[in-house]
Amino acid sequence: MIEEDTDSGTASDETRAEHGAVSRRTLIGVGAGVVGLAVLTGAAGLAVENRLLPGRSLMHKVLGLNGPAGTVPNIPPGTMVSGSFTSKARLGADCGWAISYPPGSSPGEKLPVLIALHGYSDDHSNAFGTNHLGLDRFLAQAVKGGSRPFAIASVDGGNTYWHRRASGEDAGAMVAEEFVPLLAGHGLDITRFALYGWSMGGYGALHLASQLGPERVSSVAAVSPALWHTAGEAAHIAFDGAADFGANTPFGHESALAGIPIRIDCGTGDGFYPAVRDYVSGLAPHPAGGFTPGGHDAAYWRRLAPADLAFTAAHFS
Repeated sequence: MIEEDTDSGTASDETRAEHGAVSRRTLIGVGAGVVGLAVLTGAAGLAVENRLLPGRSLMHKVLGLNGPAGTVPNIPPGTMVSGSFTSKARLGADCGWAISYPPGSSPGEKLPVLIALHGYSDDHSNAFGTNHLGLDRFLAQAVKGGSRPFAIASVDGGNTYWHRRASGEDAGAMVAEEFVPLLAGHGLDITRFALYGWSMGGYGALHLASQLGPERVSSVAAVSPALWHTAGEAAHIAFDGAADFGANTPFGHESALAGIPIRIDCGTGDGFYPAVRDYVSGLAPHPAGGFTPGGHDAAYWRRLAPADLAFTAAHFS
């Protein structure tokens, strides 16, 4: 998953890792002119919070400020079915998809469904499996613990940030007009479905819910949503200029989510944290979720998964 670091204007921690690890000593050296060579972890953490040191998310990670990593439960998942279709809304793109059923349920059963929207550079498969978010295992754990059974479905949305682009490609329309009918064809109850997303998909879940309204969306769980205050701050690939940003940013369109239960979480070590915090402050009623130590990575998203799925189950009719 690759996103932009909103503090530094450079690529995120994951991208930096591809170009070589940055040592703790190097990072302390970068901030030496601000806090001195004898920086201790506590003082450095305070400097990072106050933005005296560059690279907020990287510094949180290196200084160990992101809290414990979530782990995928060691429990067998239920049945999974998968396939692909050619999307008209995505201009002929081949879209892979998968549906994970909880243990004790079978394909064709009329279950409510949570649609998971993936992050940038990911695809539908990143929602499932022990090497990714493991939502199929978290679902099995939740149902074993007494949760209402439901299915989790995910589909390839490309890197177009889940809204209509200047090219005409519209991953959001693909979900609503092509994938949801496909889910109905597999017997799932799509009268009102839930939305979940991480990073780019977190933005996408909020955006799509605002388009569809409470008549079709039962709840939204957005974890580490990719949000920016202005078009100038946004990743260049996320919007087709200022007009596209203005039409599709969640800022200023909060009322479009009225009537939909919302949960939003973001780690305090995430580069998106300042924008997400400001967006949440403008929502009424205040959404569930909150801000805890964490980065923009699977370690944080896995830690939040049980709460996200519990929130989803609680708001199915």
